[in-house]
Amino acid sequence: MAGTLKNVTDADFDAEVLNSDKPVLVDFWAAWCGPCRQIAPSLEAIAAEYGDQIEIVKLNIDENPATAAKYGVMSIPTLNVYQGGEVAKTIVGAKPKAAILRDLADFVQVKAV
Repeated sequence: MAGTLKNVTDADFDAEVLNSDKPVLVDFWAAWCGPCRQIAPSLEAIAAEYGDQIEIVKLNIDENPATAAKYGVMSIPTLNVYQGGEVAKTIVGAKPKAAILRDLADFVQVKAV
């Protein structure tokens, strides 16, 4: 399922993220950002494993600066979890998959290893 994360834009952010029935993790990223590329496989793996509990989407800040500015995204990668139209959690910086899952514990039931 590599490369299957949906991209959202300034135009469809409200419909895709804020109006979602389940929590949505938005990966604020840019093509030139090395750490953003580093965490992409982890996010894709989490989406594959936990897609029934949380939606994971990507927002390119260079192409969609309005949404990044609205939410005060100053450094990337920034991962915001939106629930009920509000930011419920913010994770800044590249982390390993296990650390991201720990940060998402409020939103996903992590499967026993």
